[in-house]
Amino acid sequence: MAENKIPSSIVIPWKIRISLTFLSSLTDLARRSNGTVNRCLVNLFASAAKVPPQTSKGVAVSDITVDSSRNLWFRLFHPTNVSDDLKLPVVVFFHGGGFTWFSPDVKHYDALCCQFAQRIPSIVVSVNYRLTPEYRFPAQYDDGFDTLKFLDQKTFDSFPTNADLSRCFLAGDSAGGNIAHHVARRFAEAESEFSDLKVVGLIAIQPFFGGEERTESEFLLKGVPLITVERADWHWKVFVPQGANRDHEAVNIFGPNSADISGLKNFPSTLVFVSGLDPLKDWQKRYFHGLKESGKEAQLIEYPNVFHAFYIFPQIPEASLLLTEVTDFINNNGGMKK
Repeated sequence: MAENKIPSSIVIPWKIRISLTFLSSLTDLARRSNGTVNRCLVNLFASAAKVPPQTSKGVAVSDITVDSSRNLWFRLFHPTNVSDDLKLPVVVFFHGGGFTWFSPDVKHYDALCCQFAQRIPSIVVSVNYRLTPEYRFPAQYDDGFDTLKFLDQKTFDSFPTNADLSRCFLAGDSAGGNIAHHVARRFAEAESEFSDLKVVGLIAIQPFFGGEERTESEFLLKGVPLITVERADWHWKVFVPQGANRDHEAVNIFGPNSADISGLKNFPSTLVFVSGLDPLKDWQKRYFHGLKESGKEAQLIEYPNVFHAFYIFPQIPEASLLLTEVTDFINNNGGMKK
């Protein structure tokens, strides 16, 4: 089968290419064949990529602890340039990184969530969930669901008074998109346990899904930034329970072992983003079609000329388009209210 090369008309700016090459090289060096991670190596560079919570550009930022025993916390983004009379939707965001890397205070994710808070506008809750390989499935889903329970209880002092928990959206990129789906499913199964919080939308940005089968895009898209079959396989191996394969229900959402969501009446309307230079795109499209076949509302948006994680680079035009599409989706599903 012929290798699919990046079209010559698509030019990745050299600064972005250097950033992507450095990130790929660092994570490759930190991954070990025995399924462990050299955290010391990662931490040498991670501290330089992190930013403290700080109010800027009309957004107040703070870090809130949910459970210190498992380092479960979230970064809260609260727009300050909107009237307190306006009730704002709440976006609970899960960062990407193959379940293994990053945190809400990494510069790129801090900036992305700040943009969500400003542009929509919305209250953004960016969750610091536990990472693999130290914590396998279902720790990440537990952390996401428990964060929803924490928000529903409104037990922390800095909870914004204009946050409308009845219009909560789950969002995530890559592995975070996977987490958002599974947390949405858990919520739909246990909605009666919540007093005020209601999940009304799901935003899956290039979600990380897979399976034992190899898809056409996995075969053809080689030499593109960040994602390779080998890297994806390693992350799945250290995420699923010992002895499980990539057809585990967490990985292959509509595969042979998947949970049936067709009977979940409260599963939210879903927006799925796919890019043409992402080897995962066939799995992402299968996810969209699986939602439709399960009777769920779903919308697919594809940007043919960008790569995995393009949205963390604001100079790429599609990054701004994505923010516009997310804003429209949220406004069409409740949005801001007086």
